[in-house]
Amino acid sequence: MRWDGQAVAADEGALPGLERAGLARLGLVRTVRTPEFADVTFHEVLAKSALSKVPAASRMPFGWTVNPYRGCSHACRYCISPDTLVLMADGRPQPIRDVRVGDRIVGTRLDDAGERRYVETTVLAWWVTRRRAHRVTLRNGTRVVASDDHRFLVAERGWTHVARDEVSLGRRPFLTTHDRLVGPGPRAAGAATIGQVAVASDGLGVASVEDLGVEEEMIDITTGTGDFIANGVVSHNCFARPTHEYLDLDAGRDFDSQVVVKTNVDEVLRAELARPSWKREPVAMGTNTDPYQRAEGRYRLMPGIIGALADSGTPFSILTKGTLLRRDLPLIAEAAQRVKVGVGVSLAFADSPADEELQQSVEPGTPTPRARLDLVRAVRAAGLPCGVMVAPVLPWLTDSRDHLRRLLDAIADAGATGVTVVPLHLKPGTREWYLQWLEREHPRAVAGYGRVYARGTYALEAYRQWLWDRVEPLLTERGFRSSGHRSRSGATGRFPEELQPHDEGDYPAGALAGMPRDGGGLEVAGAGIEQVLF
Repeated sequence: MRWDGQAVAADEGALPGLERAGLARLGLVRTVRTPEFADVTFHEVLAKSALSKVPAASRMPFGWTVNPYRGCSHACRYCISPDTLVLMADGRPQPIRDVRVGDRIVGTRLDDAGERRYVETTVLAWWVTRRRAHRVTLRNGTRVVASDDHRFLVAERGWTHVARDEVSLGRRPFLTTHDRLVGPGPRAAGAATIGQVAVASDGLGVASVEDLGVEEEMIDITTGTGDFIANGVVSHNCFARPTHEYLDLDAGRDFDSQVVVKTNVDEVLRAELARPSWKREPVAMGTNTDPYQRAEGRYRLMPGIIGALADSGTPFSILTKGTLLRRDLPLIAEAAQRVKVGVGVSLAFADSPADEELQQSVEPGTPTPRARLDLVRAVRAAGLPCGVMVAPVLPWLTDSRDHLRRLLDAIADAGATGVTVVPLHLKPGTREWYLQWLEREHPRAVAGYGRVYARGTYALEAYRQWLWDRVEPLLTERGFRSSGHRSRSGATGRFPEELQPHDEGDYPAGALAGMPRDGGGLEVAGAGIEQVLF
């Protein structure tokens, strides 16, 4: 693919006169729009820092990342009407329009036994947006007006969107008159509910969901638990948006459409890497967002980042699904002559027609298994090591010996130098969509998933051990157990502490040397491994 046509030209699409104090503090140079990115505005800034320290609370086995972009055009858009009553921690119901950052309200959290309990939480962000309105009416007469993207907690089904999404052809779960919402009810007192198990759904059955056919001003908040009580029912909210407010950008629409690009990230990175205090610790890229997202074709930031890391003697790793990585393979190969480099590709399905059909059903819009295997071959042809994350393994769908054998055969044939196997994680949000898809497409597997994921996000230890017992001999037969990286492939989370990465199979360059084999515990601010690593 030719990328010349997407290169940035001087003053191309510039929008003069846009003034935002937060962006000015960040070093705003210009704001641009371009036809190939409809409805997205790029704010090109001169960044003051490039290296990002992984939070101390994180259990990730690497300390540094580089993120050249901020914002996301695919963010969820939760919101409800301004007069919706939020349950405050002192028991008062208060319209969400009057809720403020710092207020203490009632949220929920799963305890160690997997039971959902009411807890106090703090409002971290508050914003206004406009969305098409839908009215949810319950059998007890309660009404809530919300966007179609908003999610409520449904008994037995989990987090469920208000209405069908026509774009995704109904693949996401949406409310029906068969659903019962979970919550304390509209007359509950906050102080009385905190600490109790939130299982009641009496009288909270859905009577109707109506598209009102108009856009209305709506409000959303971010809380410490990721939810709150709206008109007596448990309501989801968005986690990531508050970061945009630091830039004086709206946490609603702006987060979706205003993308900050650190155009000088390579220069700033070079300066930071030249400091005497820099210890040349491994830098992991692709740990939060894919560095080879589509905008990289326009801005070409990765070549400068790669060059700065290599010139400073800093080892680095790149994890991606995108084929745009091929553009920089010569540069990455040259860097590998000077520093330790890791390259990884995530791949969960074999490449037969039936496997690709399943893959497109589960991961619509992502590169096919064949395309990702070709990417592995290209990385190896460039003389680079390439690890593969076999993730996620889907119980009853892709964990058979036949599928694992065919997938590992294809990975070995492509020349991969290491494999890590990670079972499916069903974090909130993903869980509800996946289980609805499973019930529709593979109903016989539903009961089994209820057992394997009985305690929440992670598969039970018994299943992880079973998967490791199954996959270990397959890895050994194909030579994926001889290196430090390969010895950490598997599912149980246990491995010999004395083993250290020492050859080309170690992906990514020592950055994940301590990664549990099941990915468990790799969390940053509540995110599961699929958010942190993929």
